[in-house]
Amino acid sequence: MGGTTTQMIDTPYGEGRLYTRRARRPQATLLLSHGAGNGIDTHDLMALNDALPSQGITVVRFEQPWRVKGKPVATPPKSLDTALTLAANWMRVRTPLVVGGRSAGARSAVRTARGFGAAGALCLAFPLHPVAKPHISRAHELLEARVPTLVLQGSRDRFGRPEEFPEEIEVTPIPGADHSLNVGKRAPISQADADAILVESTLEWMVREVIV
Repeated sequence: MGGTTTQMIDTPYGEGRLYTRRARRPQATLLLSHGAGNGIDTHDLMALNDALPSQGITVVRFEQPWRVKGKPVATPPKSLDTALTLAANWMRVRTPLVVGGRSAGARSAVRTARGFGAAGALCLAFPLHPVAKPHISRAHELLEARVPTLVLQGSRDRFGRPEEFPEEIEVTPIPGADHSLNVGKRAPISQADADAILVESTLEWMVREVIV
């Protein structure tokens, strides 16, 4: 595999940035966007970026325009969806395309996946509900995606623990992990093990559901 290449794309909200790490013989492409308060270099996104290209999956990380501009907080959901859709359409990949992201990026992924023909949606730390308000559920976004969907969720995520998701949704728990998919010193597994679960579960799911 080569190094990472970058490309700016125009959106109604300013320029977004694509970071691409290509597989030598790609069998699928994974487009990832970040959360509402951080960028594309979080450890979970980087774990996928570093590991999957050697397994035949090209990884593209999309930096939303608000982040490119250096703003501290994300713009409204509609703007995230529009920019992500433009990024996916601009790529014009020949392999099956899976769209995903972490937190707000995960929500945007499931809301837009069908619109541009994604073969699946990968959700890292999906914010199922606001903290301490489980009655305000966003499960409908997952159920309405109507593409194969995998959720990777920390067992200590205050925005929704794995057991809170509808049984129709495939969820892989990350033991001891919080909403950032970070594990503490008292967690039953190490951070390296947590990241390995993330990568291996994603790869197994993509081979099973997407790469045929």
